[in-house]
Amino acid sequence: MPRYEYHARDPKGQAVEGLVDAETLEIATDTLKDRGLFVLSLEVFKESVTSYEIPWLNKISTKDLVIFSRQFSVLMGAKVPLVQALKTTARQTQNKSLKRIVLDVASDVEAGTSMSEAMAKHPRAFSAFFINMIRSGETTGKLEEVMNYLADQMERDFDLMAKIKGAMTYPIFVMVAMVIIGFVMMVYVVPKLTATLTESGTALPWTTKLLIATSSFMQTYIAQIVVGAVLLILAFRWWTSTPGGRTLWDRLKLKVPVFGPLLRNIYVVRFTRSMSTLISGGVDVPQSLEICADIVGNEYFRQVIMETRKEVSDGNSITSVFVHTDIMPMMVAQMMSVGEETGRLGEVLDRLTGFYSRELSNSVANLVSAIEPLIMLLMGGAVGIMVAAIMLPMYSMATNM
Repeated sequence: MPRYEYHARDPKGQAVEGLVDAETLEIATDTLKDRGLFVLSLEVFKESVTSYEIPWLNKISTKDLVIFSRQFSVLMGAKVPLVQALKTTARQTQNKSLKRIVLDVASDVEAGTSMSEAMAKHPRAFSAFFINMIRSGETTGKLEEVMNYLADQMERDFDLMAKIKGAMTYPIFVMVAMVIIGFVMMVYVVPKLTATLTESGTALPWTTKLLIATSSFMQTYIAQIVVGAVLLILAFRWWTSTPGGRTLWDRLKLKVPVFGPLLRNIYVVRFTRSMSTLISGGVDVPQSLEICADIVGNEYFRQVIMETRKEVSDGNSITSVFVHTDIMPMMVAQMMSVGEETGRLGEVLDRLTGFYSRELSNSVANLVSAIEPLIMLLMGGAVGIMVAAIMLPMYSMATNM
């Protein structure tokens, strides 16, 4: 069905804009008049190919959704009508794709569709978690309260992940730079430095021989090394895209020393925070578990949570699976069991979120503090070995002369 973009004025004389679906231009005009709008302009809506149909050109980030949720919750708190609140938020949104989507949602709501159903048409922008929270607010008549709670939770999650990414940016940058610089040195610089040593016929230590052999190999097979690295990356991406490969890789990540416990805490915080928000919003436990399984971001965790959902649907305890797995901390299972028995599961999950969020922040800070001197030690060792392998034979050759 064709879609039309309109600019109009409502009965109070205020400017409004949005999208309307209709078979013809005349029907679209009549629809808007039935809504009490005075149409100023009406034209066929043309989606931008560069910014709308190709998602990665104008990606809707978590930050965009956090800003949208906060602005919308403020307008709802000010008792602004739902449709007007959506259109006002759309006008303030910088992301073009999200702006069009919110205007589309506003038009559907104005036509009589519920907000959750209208948002469900746009899974690229609104997750199942977001939509179910909105649906629970509509069902209980507490949409304003749910939006405030949802905005708070999304902001906390965004802040936590931003802190983790920010803390890991420096070590990753340094390691990538080390690899690139080391490759360039071995291919272009080391051969020139070691050419004199090779021609002199002087007995070379094993470190120098190893350096020369490695440099010669990389220089000779540079094209094969680059192609092999690309193929290896592509093969790894394909393997992790398969169900079995993704599950195994996500499970192996949890076993990596130092980083494994950090990742586990990230997944635990995502689970407890999302679960707490959904239960507090009135979503039943089985459906909350199903939504959280996709939010966590780890296939092995997802399978464990889905097994838990099955157990809960069969009438068993929510901790029946968690107590027998090694990926979920025992404290989480024990406290959830207490919350289930006392009917305060949402409150218990909220406390767990706070505890593991603090532990995660401390772990990230400690990891960064430990990584920086480790990187410096690694860089110093690599440079020292390279210098020793080149300079010692030169010094020996100069002494003999």
